[in-house]
Amino acid sequence: MRAEFHADLMEVNRLLVTMSEAVRAALTKATTALLTADREAAEAVIGRDEEVDGLYRQIEALVSDTIARQAPVASDLRTVITALHISADLERMGDLAEHVAKTAARRHPSPAVPAELRPVFQQMADVAGRMAEKITNLLAEPNAEVAAGLEKDDDAIDDLERDLFAVLLAEDWPYGAETAIDGALLGRFYERYADHAVNIGEHVVYLVTGETVAN
Repeated sequence: MRAEFHADLMEVNRLLVTMSEAVRAALTKATTALLTADREAAEAVIGRDEEVDGLYRQIEALVSDTIARQAPVASDLRTVITALHISADLERMGDLAEHVAKTAARRHPSPAVPAELRPVFQQMADVAGRMAEKITNLLAEPNAEVAAGLEKDDDAIDDLERDLFAVLLAEDWPYGAETAIDGALLGRFYERYADHAVNIGEHVVYLVTGETVAN
């Protein structure tokens, strides 16, 4: 029975790693679409979001089945419940990458953001991508200290979002309200992507220590 339980946990973890890699790749490709008006890249992200959703459903079903069959308690129960929470955050990260891609596709053939904003969005994407990479590594080797450190990466995203809003709200903004709204929403997508990464870090801390992170 224990061997079967551990096999289930290994499969759940494999699916989580696959999800993590997928949402990282999705944001990278969505950012390329956003900054270069690459419609093919945007459509690829949009088309593959269902794969991430499918992985989430697989994890949800496997976790539910494992709980029903194995009735885990204590740390074992913590492990499977944590996996479910992590998969939900990863699914949302995939949705946010899709939102970026949809903005790029809607504005095609023009770039969705003006040249002045591209550096800040590239920086936001770089930080978010590093956070997603850390998540993949944490799923392979849980580490409470590294997981807690995702909060500092999120602070960098918040700083970049403030820089973005300073440009969007400047009196000499020349691109009109629609472009400003797009920019604000895009900034929010990257910021929320990072927030979900922080959530996952908190879940890993709980998994390792059994203690919740105080917010």
